Amino acid sequence: MALRKFKPVTAGTRWRIGNAYAEVTTNVPEKSLVETKKKTGGRNSSGRLSMRYRGGGHKQKYRIIDFKRDKKDVAATVVSIEYDPNRTAFIALLNYADGEKRYIIAPQGLEVGATVISGDAVAPEIGNALQMKNMPLGTNIHNIEMQPGQGGKLARSAGSSAQLTNKEEKYAVLKMPSGELRKVLVNGYATVGVVSNSDHSLQSMGKAGRNRWKGIKPRNRGVAMNPVDHPMGGGEGRASGGQPRSRTGQYSRGLKTRTKGKGSDKLIIQRKNGSKLAK
Repeated sequence: MALRKFKPVTAGTRWRIGNAYAEVTTNVPEKSLVETKKKTGGRNSSGRLSMRYRGGGHKQKYRIIDFKRDKKDVAATVVSIEYDPNRTAFIALLNYADGEKRYIIAPQGLEVGATVISGDAVAPEIGNALQMKNMPLGTNIHNIEMQPGQGGKLARSAGSSAQLTNKEEKYAVLKMPSGELRKVLVNGYATVGVVSNSDHSLQSMGKAGRNRWKGIKPRNRGVAMNPVDHPMGGGEGRASGGQPRSRTGQYSRGLKTRTKGKGSDKLIIQRKNGSKLAK
């Protein structure tokens, strides 16, 4: 992926680092795989504000993505690589041999005209989906199922992938993007490759208006509020606000928020900070 550094023609482009969209081949989505998307503005079903700093933004349509890859042993040709406003990764439009079309998350290196396939006995090549028990150790994978048939849940954002490090009876041991080592059922499906658009995190908006186009409103700092509005508010002059915490008083540093005795504890071998969970 290539980034584009804009010339400082205006104040908004002075600090802007955008995507060059070199991999994207079309800006017109497949009409049969698009549906309307209603914005909530951060309101719940009662109409009350439950998530602050959301609202407005450009109108978007949702692209229906095939996370399950359950069309087995039917070859598909990559028709286009497209931008998706609902996710950080690019998506690829597949045209199956029987005429059906589906979107998948595009892995890095997948090009228009390439052939991909899903099945139990397919080759572990970029874009192919197969069970982890049939993959060689060291393979980089994404769109990983936690339960067979559930659809991919893990490693779906731009540039992310997990590495298959070991196989133990009915479990595959994965090194997650966070560095965590965890077990996942080895019969689950995953897609070979690293998710596209790996330089997404290096982009710079350049101006507040670009965030408004995304539906993100300005966020007010807690230390700038009054004590009645935030635990970190108040004080004389520019007070630091003490230990960082949320509006509801939950500490943002050092507080362990994981539920004790959670069912998936036995599947986590090593946490992202290198510590092992107490058994």
